[in-house]
Amino acid sequence: MVQCRNDTATNRAQNRMAQYILKRILLILPTLFGIMVINFIIVQFAPGGPVEQALAQATGFGSFSSTASVSSAESMGTAGDSGYTGDSGLDPEMIERIEKQFGFDKPAHERFFLMMSNYAVLDFGVSYFQDRAVTEIVGERIWVSVSLGLWALVLIYLISVPLGVAKATRDGERFDLWTSAAVFVAYAVPGYLVAIILIVFFAGGSYFDWFPMRGLTSEDTSGFTFIESVVDYLHHLVLPLTALVLAGFATLTMLTKNSFLEELNKQFVLTARAKGMSQRRVLYGHVFRNAMLIVIAGFPAAFVGILFTGALLIEVIFSIEGIGLLSYEAIIKRDYPILFGTLFCFTLVGLLMQLIGDLIYTVVDPRIDFETRE
Repeated sequence: MVQCRNDTATNRAQNRMAQYILKRILLILPTLFGIMVINFIIVQFAPGGPVEQALAQATGFGSFSSTASVSSAESMGTAGDSGYTGDSGLDPEMIERIEKQFGFDKPAHERFFLMMSNYAVLDFGVSYFQDRAVTEIVGERIWVSVSLGLWALVLIYLISVPLGVAKATRDGERFDLWTSAAVFVAYAVPGYLVAIILIVFFAGGSYFDWFPMRGLTSEDTSGFTFIESVVDYLHHLVLPLTALVLAGFATLTMLTKNSFLEELNKQFVLTARAKGMSQRRVLYGHVFRNAMLIVIAGFPAAFVGILFTGALLIEVIFSIEGIGLLSYEAIIKRDYPILFGTLFCFTLVGLLMQLIGDLIYTVVDPRIDFETRE
């Protein structure tokens, strides 16, 4: 009888979890659609779109190198020797052909729904300015950003969790005060400013030339052995990783400290201490699991934050060929297929990571009931 009740309770819990997951997945679709709509509308009002840049390139006033634009300009001819003449205008046929080339001969709403229908089958189109499939370009860049983000997140957790635990057990002491000052300074200084300072001091700026300031590998690694390639990769990682870690460890450190402090002040901890248990046994036998719940569950969201936001400026500053630098270049050049393709992927991954974070809660603490979740 007891076994039957346990099986029934387990089945109910599994059904509630399945219903919760299904509801969250169904909510992802309108959320993703709404984000794409908002960004599409904003982009429509942004000046200097791909058509304007192609026209400027065709008339000799463009500043961006575009294979597609140049080839179309060569095939159509230019608007005479006078170039872009403002009020006198350009050849209407040229404008019409360029608009058709970039798909701007259709109304905005039609272009949007065509784009979303292609995205539904993971067809992100072809880059305006690289003449390559967006999936191919993103596939080359994503692993660079993933490796950088994973290294940064691992180091952040290895530093923040022990430091947060130490601060909680020494709350109010000199160690806690000094480390809190260092944490608040790290939190106040933006990551891109840390990156610039590191370059000035350690990458041949004004003081030392100890580390390279560009990329994750040297330009010519053909003659490197495996060990030399690894050393070269780690050598290039030092500065960008330092900037990411210094900019990201402060929040997790204080979160860990506050989480442990909350558990240390609960009644069951006081009872365990009254029974004569050692501080180490109380901390790691009773407190650690409950206190680490929010820290562990926040791992997916932290990874998304570092990968898609924190690393963007770092990649730009250090010229790292990752997703962050690719998105930045797409924004500058108004390369809409890459811009919206990466936005779609980032948003979808972010929403899925939030769901994964909720599911990790149940792994760490099975007492969580999805039926009561809003």
